[in-house]
Amino acid sequence: FTEMLSNPKLRPVQETLNVVMNQNVSLSCYSESGSPPVRYTLFKRNQMVSILNRPDLTPGLFNLTISSASDMGEYKCKAENNFSSRGKYSNSLNFTLIEPISKPVLSSLTPQAKKGQNVTLSCLSEKGSLPITYTFFKGRRSISPPVKMQKREAAVIFLFINSSSDFGNYKCRAENSFNTATFNTKYSNSFNFTLAEERSHSQPLIISLGLILLLFIIGFALAIPLFIIPSYKASE
Repeated sequence: FTEMLSNPKLRPVQETLNVVMNQNVSLSCYSESGSPPVRYTLFKRNQMVSILNRPDLTPGLFNLTISSASDMGEYKCKAENNFSSRGKYSNSLNFTLIEPISKPVLSSLTPQAKKGQNVTLSCLSEKGSLPITYTFFKGRRSISPPVKMQKREAAVIFLFINSSSDFGNYKCRAENSFNTATFNTKYSNSFNFTLAEERSHSQPLIISLGLILLLFIIGFALAIPLFIIPSYKASE
């Protein structure tokens, strides 16, 4: 009894098609039915990559290394046995190249603040596959819902400085949707608002009085010659 092979199924062993540069991946090609032995052939953009022979119906495992953008093409596999003239082809797969997130930078347009003031915090990762989700923290407590950015733009939140405790330690976290690995989650530097010096109400008055006194001294110094010279001539 001989049986034609069923169409093989091609799937990633690591259960995701999201990869980073220089990552090792494995593809499994498997026909569920058919008479062994089976020869599996892996293709990339219709070009043969590798051939595996199996004496039974165990999957053919192809090990690859994603080392360049050219490795991101469409993959298919073909299954053949001694009773198939053309073989059977699998579904196609395409890897998605992802870029690890860089350490986000937390900053503010209002680094100096005082009580009763509205301030902003912005968080940005300059590298990393989009979209990127940002979360802001004060200490270890989240102070905002996750903000998902579809473009390479900073996530911004608005805060109100209500008390001295609001001058505490702030951080932000950046992560993209490919968060199956820890390198796709990064935390920013710490940021602290500094207390802006409040000017005393009497300070403008003191400055004004000082200017008036200075002008008086200058005027007096200029007026002295006007009195001394006529008096000197009169005495001659």
